[in-house]
Amino acid sequence: MTNLLRIDASIRGDASVSRRLTDRLVARLITEETQVTSRDISKGLPAFDGGWLAAVFSPAETRTEEQKAIVAQADQLLTELRNADTLVIGLPIYNFGVPASLKTWFDLLARKGETFVYTENGPKGLLANKKTYILLSSDGTELGGPADFASAWVRHMLGFFGITDVVFIAADKMVFGAEEVIAKAETAIDQIAA
Repeated sequence: MTNLLRIDASIRGDASVSRRLTDRLVARLITEETQVTSRDISKGLPAFDGGWLAAVFSPAETRTEEQKAIVAQADQLLTELRNADTLVIGLPIYNFGVPASLKTWFDLLARKGETFVYTENGPKGLLANKKTYILLSSDGTELGGPADFASAWVRHMLGFFGITDVVFIAADKMVFGAEEVIAKAETAIDQIAA
């Protein structure tokens, strides 16, 4: 049995290109042996705030009922990521960066002792050996271009967790010919999942 974790961050619903590409890739990756967990983070996540910080880093025996509920939500996200063999993340670029919900998802998962540790040689990720596909969509921003502040950040955060086997498939600069760009990304998906 393999576990695939799908993360959707687009706020565009059925009109989302990143969801369209993610649907296509997931459909090609799953087999009878695949367990798929889908999380649509565009619908909201627990707040990453002082209350979250206090709850997660308080000793279990001293937590209030409210803190226990916060920790249960945080641990659910962590369990989903930890259990995944493959990650498929839909990444629409908004205003040259990642959607706020995706930033929050990473913030909620960046937990010392859980996803990374500090060593004498710097941070070390604890979640290695996960294949990751990023389905990026953008109206005007080119993947890796000077205005792309999303892809390098996502790659860095995944690497911070120890996840370094990352493949980007982009439908970028769609303003210059969306259908052609989307078709090219779909061809790339089909080649990966062949």
